[in-house]
Amino acid sequence: MARALYIHWPFCLKKCPYCDFNSHVRDGVDVAAWQAALIADMRFEAELAAGEKLESIFFGGGTPSLMPPALVGALLDEAERLWGFAPDIEITLEANPSSVEAAKFADLAGAGVNRVSLGLQALDDAALKFLGRLHGVDEGLAALTVAQEHFRRVSFDLIYARPGQTVADWGSELARALTFGTDHLSLYQLTIEPNTRFATDVRRGVFQPLEDDPAADLFAITRELTNAAGIPAYEISNHARPGEQSRHNLTYWRYQDYCGIGPGAHGRRNGSATIRHKKPENFLASFAKSNNGISECRDLGQREQAAEALLMGLRLGEGVDLGAMSARFGIPVGRMIDAERLRLLVDLSLAWRSGDKIGVTPAGMPLLDALLGEVVHGELVAA
Repeated sequence: MARALYIHWPFCLKKCPYCDFNSHVRDGVDVAAWQAALIADMRFEAELAAGEKLESIFFGGGTPSLMPPALVGALLDEAERLWGFAPDIEITLEANPSSVEAAKFADLAGAGVNRVSLGLQALDDAALKFLGRLHGVDEGLAALTVAQEHFRRVSFDLIYARPGQTVADWGSELARALTFGTDHLSLYQLTIEPNTRFATDVRRGVFQPLEDDPAADLFAITRELTNAAGIPAYEISNHARPGEQSRHNLTYWRYQDYCGIGPGAHGRRNGSATIRHKKPENFLASFAKSNNGISECRDLGQREQAAEALLMGLRLGEGVDLGAMSARFGIPVGRMIDAERLRLLVDLSLAWRSGDKIGVTPAGMPLLDALLGEVVHGELVAA
């Protein structure tokens, strides 16, 4: 039974060169058609995953702050009617930090949004231009001030490990960011994703990504400064004061059920994986045939669910409890771990083990993808 709802708004004013999310630029958007489709999609999910009140809702994108506040309000009203809301529900909306979108913050708060995640991305105008952002530093910080006036919980994103960035550069930028008083930060290393403009630029030699060793140094200073500020990492890229973690994202990382609606949205509910049509026009067209936006719904076996739960949970500083997972999935999840390889990583201080609980250390987090590939198996292995 789902306790979280993800709503994807696929539209942007411009496609950022680093972005591989499902985002699209369109000259116009038929808001009435989208409201009808998203509500129909929501009703379809509620019939299959009802029973518990929602604990979190997340509007992602794309650029959800481009949504009319009345549309956001209508979707929240319908979600509350279908599922009911937990008393302390977290309702997050991703927002670009432009003056135009900041002007909507009061109305978005009035519609029910109580947490906002701002895409500041950098505190340097040259870096923002490189990243293809439409705002400058001053406009972004003004939007942050407005957000803090209207929402109790505010987070913002920064992208580091940019080409040529030094420890001193990033340390200064992050130290400034830590003075703004937010209780949550998402700090992402720049990665060159396939099928993005940056991937093309790198292939053509327009710029070279930062190499692994300098990037690891930036990761280390990130952990050092955020720990000192009382905003430690609880996930590889996410930092929060105690109690201010993103409850919605913890739903993913702890592998709990959630419904995903809107173009390209993924969901996990009742042992099934759902994917919506990615292209906005295909998403809308699907309602004429089936009254929902699903392009694929696939049953997941217990082993596949357990493997996904391991891969997601090991992103967290808290790690995973193999005994609890075994009870949950009805299989010996510990046998999906390469015990010998794990012991070696523990000896190297890249991983840790305490009884049935295992995790990745701060020293191992920069190597997370490689470590997961070595330790986690999709099938059961000999004990």
